[in-house]
Amino acid sequence: MTGETGYSVAVLGATGAVGEQILRTLEMKDFPVKELKLLSSPRSAGKKITFRGEEYIVEEAKPESFDGIQIGLFSAGGSISKELAPEAVKRGTIVIDNTSAYRMDEEVPLVVPEVNEEDIKDHKGIISNPNCSTIQMVAALEPVRSAYGLKKVIVSTYQAVSGAGYEAVDEMKEQSRNVLDGKPAEPEVLPVSGDEKHYQIAFNAVPQIDKFQDNGYTFEEMKMINETKKILHENDLPVAATCVRLPVETGHSESVYIEVEHDAPTASELRETIGSGGGITIQDNPSEQEYPMAVNSVGLPDVFVGRIRRDLDFENGYHFWVVSDNLMKGAAYNSVQIAESLINQELIK
Repeated sequence: MTGETGYSVAVLGATGAVGEQILRTLEMKDFPVKELKLLSSPRSAGKKITFRGEEYIVEEAKPESFDGIQIGLFSAGGSISKELAPEAVKRGTIVIDNTSAYRMDEEVPLVVPEVNEEDIKDHKGIISNPNCSTIQMVAALEPVRSAYGLKKVIVSTYQAVSGAGYEAVDEMKEQSRNVLDGKPAEPEVLPVSGDEKHYQIAFNAVPQIDKFQDNGYTFEEMKMINETKKILHENDLPVAATCVRLPVETGHSESVYIEVEHDAPTASELRETIGSGGGITIQDNPSEQEYPMAVNSVGLPDVFVGRIRRDLDFENGYHFWVVSDNLMKGAAYNSVQIAESLINQELIK
C-alpha cells in the first residue's frame, strides 16, 4: 500500500546500491506510486525496507512477480534483466533497465530525458538507462551539438568505486586502513571481480573498468563510445574514451575534449550554451577556484560542468570538466525521470 492513485511499480534489485537510490528518488520526487513491490535475488529476499514510512518485505523475483505491475525499475545485473525483462513485458510491464543488457539493442530506446526524451515513444516494452559515465557526458554535449555540431569527442573518466557496487566500496575502505597501518592491501575485487588479476585501489589510479576487448579498449570504454553515438543519433561521430577507477566512493569525474563543426564560440559563449541544457549546473570560476568536484555532487541529481576553455592550438577545440553522482543522475535519478517521461507522454496504460 502507498497512495490511492498512481501507478504500480516494481523495483528489481531493491537491496543494491542503485535500488536503494531508486527508492530514495521515488520519495524525493513524490512519484505517484499506488502499489510498490520490492524484488531481489533469493539471497536478499526477506529483508525489510521502509518506503514512505511503511515497511516492505523484499520478495524473490519471479516472472509472476510482475503480474499487475505497470512500471518495472530494473537494477539487478544484465543476466537477470535478460531473464526477467521479457517476462515482465509479457505481463504488461514497461521495463526501465539499468544494466547493459539491452542498451545497444536496436529495438530498445537508450534514453537521457534531457537529451532524447522523444525516443521513449518508440519503446516496445523495454527502455534502457545508459551507462552512468555516458549519461553525464551526453547531458553536457547535447546543447553544444544542437548549437554548433560536433566533429569529435575524447573523454577520460575518473570513476568512483561505488560504480562497482558495495563490495568494491568496502574493499577500498579496508585497503585504505591496511595501507595506513603498514599492512598489505590484499585486493580481491577491483578492477573487475571476475578477472584473473586484482589490484590495489587505495591511494591508486587503475586504468581498467570492466574487461578488455580484442581492440584494446575495455567494455566500459566501448559502452561510452557506442552509447554516445546512439543517444545523440550521430553514428559517424568520432568518440574515444579512457576509463580510470579512482579511490573515490561516489561521484564520477570526466575530462572532455570536443571539436565543434561550425561558428567556433568563445569560451564564455560555450559556457552559456552548456548551461542552457536541462539538469546542468555550471561551476566555472577559476579566479575563485570554483569548479565541480565529486565530493560536492553526492546525493544531487545535477550534472556539474566547469573548467570550460578553448584549446590552445585548435580554434574549434574545447575542454571541460564534468562531474555527477553516479548513483543518482548516473543511475537511479535518470531511471525515475524516464518513468516520469512515460507518464507525461501518456504512454502508460
